Amino acid sequence: MTETKKTPNAFANLWRDSNFFVWLVLFLLFCCAVYVLRTILLPFVLGIILGYLFDPLVVRLEKLKISRTWATILVFLLMLLMIVPTLFIIFYAISCQLSIFISAVPNYISAFSQKIEPFLEYLETYFPSLKPENLRAAFSQNATQTFQVIGKLTESLLHNGMAVFNILSLLLITPVVAFYMLRDWDIFVQKIESLLPRKSKKEIKDLFRQIDLALSGFIRGQLSVCVILGTYYALGLKIVGLDLGALIGFIAGLISFIPYVGSITGFVLAIMLAFSQFEGWTHALAVVVVFIIGQFLEGNFLTPKLVGDKVGLHPVWVMFSLLAGGVLLGFLGLMIAVPLAAVITILLRAFIKKYKKYNI
Repeated sequence: MTETKKTPNAFANLWRDSNFFVWLVLFLLFCCAVYVLRTILLPFVLGIILGYLFDPLVVRLEKLKISRTWATILVFLLMLLMIVPTLFIIFYAISCQLSIFISAVPNYISAFSQKIEPFLEYLETYFPSLKPENLRAAFSQNATQTFQVIGKLTESLLHNGMAVFNILSLLLITPVVAFYMLRDWDIFVQKIESLLPRKSKKEIKDLFRQIDLALSGFIRGQLSVCVILGTYYALGLKIVGLDLGALIGFIAGLISFIPYVGSITGFVLAIMLAFSQFEGWTHALAVVVVFIIGQFLEGNFLTPKLVGDKVGLHPVWVMFSLLAGGVLLGFLGLMIAVPLAAVITILLRAFIKKYKKYNI
């Protein structure tokens, strides 16, 4: 009597063919190492990102018969000439705006409380239990406590030795890492390719190309969108006449990579400031116009042209990845959350495609 052979199921074939267990263990070890070393990884990650961003420019110079080392030196000097003055201007503008903000906050709170008093009295006619004086007191107390917490947090950050160490490491280590990443990028790529298994080498290289397309689409594209939007909102709100327009516009542009959060945050802050600073509705309507134009430019021109659909992430997945990254790794997590989410998405798509192949 012949014994019938059982056909392995799709998961068994997938596990055996793709060395899934090995890759899963390596991925978990990598995640554990990142979490354990999260406090010192920021300058290295930032240096790697800079090297990744400027590597195409080095490759173009190599095509002009310039050696990799000299091409790296030229690009590195260009990078310093671009980044250092930009950071100096941004920090100077923010410091000036913050000084205005700290000195004007009590006046803004008082003015805003007076502006919303008629609205509170109107609510009291329908909800007698709501007392305007109680709401006013609660608003002023909560606002004061909030700004006190922010002030204490800023003071502790400035006097914290670890914060000083992190700033020094960013200034000293990041440029060194970026330089060597630019110079030796091709060597790193070749070393990684040499470690790939021959059986799956072509498939893995195709995945790397997809990941590179997604990361370049997000990092280069979204960075450009943030810079353009931040500049537009800062100039637009400054033209409207808001005292803190440049600061609010910069914040709105900086966090515009989070779907809807940047524009909503900037809009709410700008509207509150317009009501506190000016009489009437003219400046508030001007703020509305600034943000409507900004959203129109972002949705119809900037994001489609600069980012496109290369990343292919749902807004909910983006917000979840940012929240999870911020909780687990802090600022470092915010930097790598969306690129890591894009990588995970591409790997999951490849896994599902391979599973369907074996399941037919």
